[in-house]
Amino acid sequence: MSDSLRKAYPRLADRLEKLPIATLPTPVSCHELETQRGIRRLLVKRDDLTSDLYGGNKIRKLEYIFRRAKDRGAERVATFGAVGSNHALATAMHARQLGFECSCFLAHQVRTPRIRQTLDMHLELGTELIKWGGAVDHLELYRRTLQGRNTWVIPLGGTCWLGALGFVNAGLELAQQITNGELDAPNRIYMANGTMGSVAGLAIGLDLAGLAIEIQAVRVADNRFTRREVLERLIRKTAVLLNTMDPSIPADAGSNTPIVWRSDFFAGAYAAVDDITEHAVDFASHALNLRLETTYTGKAMAALLHDLNTSDSDARYLFWNTHNSRPLPTFGEGHPQRDRLPEQFARYYD
Repeated sequence: MSDSLRKAYPRLADRLEKLPIATLPTPVSCHELETQRGIRRLLVKRDDLTSDLYGGNKIRKLEYIFRRAKDRGAERVATFGAVGSNHALATAMHARQLGFECSCFLAHQVRTPRIRQTLDMHLELGTELIKWGGAVDHLELYRRTLQGRNTWVIPLGGTCWLGALGFVNAGLELAQQITNGELDAPNRIYMANGTMGSVAGLAIGLDLAGLAIEIQAVRVADNRFTRREVLERLIRKTAVLLNTMDPSIPADAGSNTPIVWRSDFFAGAYAAVDDITEHAVDFASHALNLRLETTYTGKAMAALLHDLNTSDSDARYLFWNTHNSRPLPTFGEGHPQRDRLPEQFARYYD
């Protein structure tokens, strides 16, 4: 197990504990690709391997969030997402392993091939699924479903200052791998940018490590969730709170990390798919042996491939794979308890 943040800043040891559900550090693989500009090397940070149970970038955030929930005596956790949300599923799977009950508020989204499998897995886990979004009176919904149930509420995507710490730790982890000679420092990191907690934390971690690495933040969510000014506020808040716990951490940590905001591979909507995204997912499968998806990582890979094929630069690129690669069980035509689903979600089985 690795806790690069506490190792670098021992004063945080008693203030920022986490539940060690992640297998860290995650490895970095190196690949040689034939591009339109010649042979290029590509590094891949394998956060798809953060857990044998269910991996991906959310596990880093949940280590801190679950610890806070446990310390506050919560018996249930609740979170939010779309019906195919990897964050919601990761929360439900690890919550069950840790002994928490779990409620997930899920909104409709563009249909993707994996939604049925995701919903089936929630049924297998016994997740309480609640329709969310649209014209619903959200305050009344939360009151009716959560009040008096000793629940710790996890924000959409696990994005808050506490969740962002998972990627402060990740940035310091990458720095240690560079110091150990496992890889040369990349010039650019490509990462899917949804609720922005991973990008925010990584910016701080890289800055604390003194690494001048540019983050290519590839937008994958609608503008009401993914906005530059909100990202900047999250970076500032996280850095200031770290500074209050350990004054040796600069209150403006993260401000020196260049972040390039990419919206050119959004494909028009959350979970929308175009030929460019599908090609990127197919390329990753055949050339890199990576199992990506079209909502997040496929779009980040599409941006990276575009830049590799159009730039003469010898710059080193690193792709941060934030998707889970652990297989989920299948239930044929549908889970035997499908009738437990909210009726609004039946459309995904048509």
